[in-house]
Amino acid sequence: MAERAQVTSVEAIEAFRARLIVYLTKTRAAVEEASAEVSRTRQWLEVDQRRYWEDQLRIRRKKLERAQDELSSARLSTLQDATGAQQMAVRKAREAVHEAEAKLNMLKKWAHELENRAEPLLRQTIHLQHALNNDLPKAIAYLAQAVKTLDEYSGIQASRSSGPAPERSGNASTEDPPASDTDGISGGNE
Repeated sequence: MAERAQVTSVEAIEAFRARLIVYLTKTRAAVEEASAEVSRTRQWLEVDQRRYWEDQLRIRRKKLERAQDELSSARLSTLQDATGAQQMAVRKAREAVHEAEAKLNMLKKWAHELENRAEPLLRQTIHLQHALNNDLPKAIAYLAQAVKTLDEYSGIQASRSSGPAPERSGNASTEDPPASDTDGISGGNE
């Protein structure tokens, strides 16, 4: 007599499949959010902040030019007190220009640093995304087919031993397959 498979818990496979679907859903969302966050940060650094500080640099350079013009005018008019105030305004405007230039240089540095740090990690998520989009759906489909096959097998074995197959909750098949299929599953004489 051929040994029979001991199918004791198809529900465990179904439960694992359900957990795998939940994992797939949550992981896809997390990977997509991480990729989107890197994109938003890159956009903020390379476009938003760069534009802001380039505008600030242009504005501050104009203020510096006005302050230098006022200082030149004050020197020509020989007003000593006014020259001190204009010198202070020129110094502050020059510091503001240097600050804007430093911010732009820092933005360039951090945009480059973001690329260096994020790109290897994003490449790793590509492999994970491939698994999430291709491998896991195939595994879920395989588990569904395995549950169906085991349900059919357990239905055949139950009908051979005690008549009609006991009904199982879920998507169990209680129909008897043709005799040729039964012989292939049971493995021969009983």
